[in-house]
Amino acid sequence: MAETRESSSGVRAGSPEPGDGLFSRRAAVWIARWLPVVAVALAVRSSGVPEGVTPEGWWFACVFAATIVGFLTRPLPMGPMVLVALAVLLAVGAFGHGAEAVERMLAGFADATVWLVVAAFLLSGTVVRTGLGRRVALWLISKLGRTTLGLGYSIAGAELILGPIIPSNTARGGGVMFPVVNGLAQALGADPYNERRRTGGYLVLCGSHANLVAAAMFFTGMAANPQLGNFAAADLGVSWTWTTWLAGSWLPGIVSMSLLPALLYWIHRPELTHSPEARREARRELQAMGPCTARQVALAVLLAALVAAWASEPVHGVHAAGVALAGIAVILILGLDRWLDFTADRGAWDALMWLGGLVAMAEQLQRQGVMRWFAAQIEQQVGGFTGVWAALLVGLAYFFSMYGFSMLTGHIMAMASVLFVVAKAAGAPPMLVAAVISYFSNLCGCLTNYSTGQVVIYSGLGYVSTPRWFAIGLAVGVFHLAVWLGVGMPYWRMLGWW
Repeated sequence: MAETRESSSGVRAGSPEPGDGLFSRRAAVWIARWLPVVAVALAVRSSGVPEGVTPEGWWFACVFAATIVGFLTRPLPMGPMVLVALAVLLAVGAFGHGAEAVERMLAGFADATVWLVVAAFLLSGTVVRTGLGRRVALWLISKLGRTTLGLGYSIAGAELILGPIIPSNTARGGGVMFPVVNGLAQALGADPYNERRRTGGYLVLCGSHANLVAAAMFFTGMAANPQLGNFAAADLGVSWTWTTWLAGSWLPGIVSMSLLPALLYWIHRPELTHSPEARREARRELQAMGPCTARQVALAVLLAALVAAWASEPVHGVHAAGVALAGIAVILILGLDRWLDFTADRGAWDALMWLGGLVAMAEQLQRQGVMRWFAAQIEQQVGGFTGVWAALLVGLAYFFSMYGFSMLTGHIMAMASVLFVVAKAAGAPPMLVAAVISYFSNLCGCLTNYSTGQVVIYSGLGYVSTPRWFAIGLAVGVFHLAVWLGVGMPYWRMLGWW
C-alpha cells in the first residue's frame, strides 16, 4: 500500500482543501464576480455596431463597459482588470496588428497625466514616511482641540493643508489622517460600543467628509483629478490646469470647510463637547516625535516649491507631471527618501497600470467614434435643456449616479468624458461644465460608505451605522450642492465661466 504523505501543516498531500472543488463557495464567488463582466461584454457585442462607429471601436466599447462593471464586482483588482482588458483588445485586433498594435496599446502609459498621478503617489509616500503629514495634523489638533468641535475644525484644517501636497485622497485620509483621528477618538474614551460612540462618530465623519472637500479643492487633491483636465481639453477645448482648478474652487471650498464641522456637529452631536485630553494626547505625541528633523524641514520647503511651481505653470511652461518628477529627483538627490521605498510603493505602480490602460482605451473610444455616438444617445435624454440648465442637469445626474459606483476613479472614467460631450452639444458653457463635473467628481463621494478608500476605512471603524452613514451622506450631499452651486455659481459668473 502506498505511503500517505503529509505536508508540514499536517494536511495530506493531494487531499482537497475545504474551499476547493468545482462547486465550492470560492468558485461560486469567482463565477458571481465574473458573470456580470462577461454578460455585459456579450450583450454590448451582440447588440450590433451602431452607425458612425467602426467595428474596432465597438470592440473598445464592449471591453470598456465590461471593465467598468469589473470595477464594481471586483473579480480582480483594478490594475489586473485593465491588463486583462488590454490583452483581450490586442487579441481581437482592436488595436491593429504587429508592433504598431502594441505601441497603440501602450500609448496611455506615456501620458503626462498618468505620470503626474504616479509621481503624486510617490510624493505622498515620502510625506507619510518622514512623519511630516502626521506632525502637521497633530500640531493643528494641539492648537484647536480644546473642544470636540475644535477637533473637527483641526481635522478639516489638516486636510486643507495636506490636500495639495498629498495628491491621493486615500493616502492622505487613510495613511496620514486616519491614525490620528482614530487615536483622538480613543483618547476621548470613545468606542463603537460604549456611551461615547457618537463622539468617535463625529470625528470619523469629519475626517471622511473633509477629505473629500480637500480633494475637490485641488487639482492634485485626488489621484484621478488630472485626468479630468485631459478630458476637459479633449472634449470641451478648455485649459483646465492646476491654477484654473483652484481659481474656481477656493471660495466654495473655504466656505465648505468653514461650515462642514459645525454641520456635522449639529447632525451627529457628540456626547463629549470638551476635549482637553485630546489636546494633551496630541502634545504628548508631538513631544514623543521630538523637534522637526532636517528631513521634514527640507521636505516642507520642497513641497512648498512644488505647489508654487504647479501654480505658476503658465509662466515657466513645465507641465505639472514634469514638476512632480523633478521633485522626486530632488528628494533622491538630497536623501530625503530611498529609491527602494519608491519602487516598493505598490499604489503608484498599480495606478500606472490601470490609469495608463484606461487612457489608452479612452483615446481609442474617442478616435473610433464611440464617444460621439454615446453622447448623441444621452443628448436625446436631456432634450429641451440648453445652456446653463443643461450643465446643471448633467451635473446633478452625475453627482447622484455615484450611488452605483464603488470608487471615485471608476465613476470619473465611466461618465465624465461622456457628460462633457453631452453638455457641450447642448450648448452649455464649457468652463462651467468643467467646473461642475470636476468638483462634483470628488464631492459625490459623501453619499455612500463605499465610494472611495478612505471612506471605507473610516466607516469600517463602526462608530456610525450604515443606514445613518447614508442618511448623513445625503444631508452632506445637499449641503455641498447648496454651497458649490449657491456660492460657486455667482462666483464663476464673476470669473466669466458662464
